[in-house]
Amino acid sequence: MSSAGSAGGTAQQPVIAGYGKITPVEGAVERPDRSLRYRVLFSVTKAASSPDKVNPSLEKVARFLNLLGADNVRPAQGDVVVIVHGPATPIIAENGAYATKTGAATNPNLALIAALKRAGVSVRVCSQALVGNGIAPAEVDKVVEVDVSALTTMATLQIRGWALIPD
Repeated sequence: MSSAGSAGGTAQQPVIAGYGKITPVEGAVERPDRSLRYRVLFSVTKAASSPDKVNPSLEKVARFLNLLGADNVRPAQGDVVVIVHGPATPIIAENGAYATKTGAATNPNLALIAALKRAGVSVRVCSQALVGNGIAPAEVDKVVEVDVSALTTMATLQIRGWALIPD
């Protein structure tokens, strides 16, 4: 734990249990604003350091929800969107396809993706990235939606007012 974290309370995961650990720090100035509508788009492109590890960008989504949740801010269903593309694309594959693609025994991201979905996050994958990574739509985990492209999803949602958080 960093020295900044040790100045705060106990590590917590108030919204996404098991992922995105946060440590509340007393006296922090900028806090989540309950009067705002948090519509946020996470672009997930980077792969984890090893296929048997949870993707750090997905952990960041959990951390974001936990940070908001610590201040009793809960985005509405579908107001947080994750679009997976590029080298991160295999993280959305069901276990068999993930094992074939990466050599890992199972996909360590599926439990986190399911937890994000239960928390109201829309988890999506770029169909063009599926093609580029040799993943068939039938191999995509059932809770993940397939979009025509990450490029159009990111442009459309930003025009509609979503804030983009890149990885």
